[in-house]
Amino acid sequence: MTLDLVVRARRAVVGGVLRPCSVGVRAGRIAVVAPLDADLDAAEVVGLDADEVLLPGLVDTHVHVNEPGRTEWEGFATATAAAAAGGVTTIVDMPLNSIPPTCDLAALEVKRKAAGGQVHVDTGFWGGAIPGNVADLRPLHEAGVFGFKCFLLPSGVDEFPPLDAAGLELAMREIAALSSLLIVHAEDGHEITDAPHGRAYRGFLGSRPPEAEQRAIATLLRLAERTGARVHVLHLSSAAALPAITAARGHGVRVTAETCPHYLSFAAEEIPDGATQFKCCPPIRDATNRDALWQRLRAGEIDCVVSDHSPCTADLKRPDTGDFADAWGGIASLQLGLPAVWTAARQRGVPLADVVDWMSARPAALAGLARKGAIAVGRDADLCAFAPDESFVVDAAALEHRNAVSAYDGRRLTGAVRRTWLRGRATTGEPAGQLLTRTGS
Repeated sequence: MTLDLVVRARRAVVGGVLRPCSVGVRAGRIAVVAPLDADLDAAEVVGLDADEVLLPGLVDTHVHVNEPGRTEWEGFATATAAAAAGGVTTIVDMPLNSIPPTCDLAALEVKRKAAGGQVHVDTGFWGGAIPGNVADLRPLHEAGVFGFKCFLLPSGVDEFPPLDAAGLELAMREIAALSSLLIVHAEDGHEITDAPHGRAYRGFLGSRPPEAEQRAIATLLRLAERTGARVHVLHLSSAAALPAITAARGHGVRVTAETCPHYLSFAAEEIPDGATQFKCCPPIRDATNRDALWQRLRAGEIDCVVSDHSPCTADLKRPDTGDFADAWGGIASLQLGLPAVWTAARQRGVPLADVVDWMSARPAALAGLARKGAIAVGRDADLCAFAPDESFVVDAAALEHRNAVSAYDGRRLTGAVRRTWLRGRATTGEPAGQLLTRTGS
C-alpha cells in the first residue's frame, strides 16, 4: 500500500483511548490505522517525539471571523492561521459580526468570496435568524449553511437584531421543517440591567445574573418541545441552567449545549479591576459555578467545548479607562483553546481523550461534519501533534490573532501544539483550507 504520509506516534487518541499507532494517509484521507511498527510504504514518514501525542484536529463551531465589514477585528487569514497554530483544523464561522451578516443568500456569497483563498483550515458557515428573514432560511439551508443562529436579546451590533418569542417560534418551525439546527445566544433581556460604569468586574457581573440564562433557556425548551426543532444552547456560563436542559432531554426535546474555555478556566473573584479583556457575554462567573460546569461536563450534561472566539481591536476593550460598561464583550482564544482546557482538565484528573472528545468529536457531530473529529479510516487526515507536558506563558503579541488582546496574556498554560496537518498536509505553508457546505462535508 503506497501512501502519501505516515505519522507514527507512541501515543495517539484513537477510539477514545491513548494507544500507539501509525496513521497512513492517501489523497487527504486516513487510509489505515495500523500498529506503531507496521510496514507501511509512504512518500513521507513522520515520527512524533516521545513527549508528543497525536490527536485528531480540533473542530471549533463557534468562531467570529468578522470579515467582511469588521476585518480590522480579525479576518479569515488571521483567524484560520490562529486556528491551525492551536491544533484546530475546522471552524464554523458565526453570521455576525461581519457586514453584511449572513442572513440571506447574497450575504453568504459575499462571505464566501471574502474567505476564498485565505483560509488555512477548513471553514464552514452558520446562517442567521433575525426578524423578518424566515423566507431566507430555506435558500441558506440549501446553499449549505450548517444551521442558524439567533439572539434573544440585543446582540451588540444593530445589523443582527434579536428574535422575540413569536419570531423565535416562526424561525423554529421553519428550521424544524428543514431538519436543520437552531443555535441560540440564550440570555433574556428582561433579567439584565445596564452595567454600572466603572472598573469593578463585580458591577458588570451583577448586571447579567444567572437568571437571564435560565429564563431564556426555559423559553427555548418550551418552544423546542412545541415545534420539534433541534436546538443548541451557545456558550453556557451558568451551571444552574443545566437541570432544565437535562430534564428536557429526558422527555424528548432535542437540545444540546456547549461551554467555553474561559468559563472552565477563570473565576469572577480572580478578575482584577479594569481587566476588560475578561469581559464576555454571558459573563465569567464564580469559582463554585466553574467547578459545577466541570462536574456537569464530565457527567455528559454539556456536549462540547468551543472557543466563542470574539475578538475586536484593542481600543474597543477600553484599556484607557478599564470601564466594563463601555468595553466590547468578547474573548479572543481560538489559538489557545486546547492548552487552556487541558491545563484545567489535568488539574482535575481528566484524561486527555475526554478533552479531545469535547473539542473534536462532539463539535463535529453537532455540525454534521462526518469526515472530521476522529483518527479513523475514511476520515479527513486532520491531525495535531500535541505535547501535553510542555508549559508556556502566553504572550498575546506572539499569537496569530490579528489583535494582541487576550484574557490569557501572561498566564502559564500546559500543553503545546507543535504541528498541525490538514488533510495530510502541514498547515505552515500557503492557505489550503476548503470552504465547507453542509451537504459536501
